[in-house]
Amino acid sequence: MENSVEQEVWQWLDNVVIGLNLCPFAKKPRANNQIRLCVSESRKNKTLLGEFEQELVRLQQTSPDDKDTSLFIVSNHLYDFYDYLDFLDAAQLKLENLELEGVFQLASFHPDYVFEGTQPEDRENLTNRAPYPIIHIIREDSMAKVLEKFPNPESIPEINIKTIENLNEVEIKELFPHLV
Repeated sequence: MENSVEQEVWQWLDNVVIGLNLCPFAKKPRANNQIRLCVSESRKNKTLLGEFEQELVRLQQTSPDDKDTSLFIVSNHLYDFYDYLDFLDAAQLKLENLELEGVFQLASFHPDYVFEGTQPEDRENLTNRAPYPIIHIIREDSMAKVLEKFPNPESIPEINIKTIENLNEVEIKELFPHLV
């Protein structure tokens, strides 16, 4: 049985990321059970980084037909967004040190996500807000394949901001209960 962290992340993925179509590429791997959730309960950066490395290796050794992507979820640590960003830098360096740059890319989500040049309360930040700190490990080959078939992928961020801005307060509270 899934724990509550996994349930919250699946709910966010289904209702926000897929439900609002913030990532037009997420629906198919979700329907095909190709998304892996890896929950770390570590409270120490060194241990967390070791677990992140294990997840990179696990995903590299797994067929994309089985698990195409992974969400590395930090359930008990990195509450501060800037601490999370420091860890994200360390995770990117780990990816590079393992010579997996070009194999995987990382996407970031956090309950207090703030894009550079925005204020914390700006709605556009909701596009990257999740119930927990999450590093999404994406296969570059898979992304390249879907981007070939997707017109104007550079328009996705703008479309996502408009989608979020068109939500009313009730919808925001329903879709982002972890932020209330």
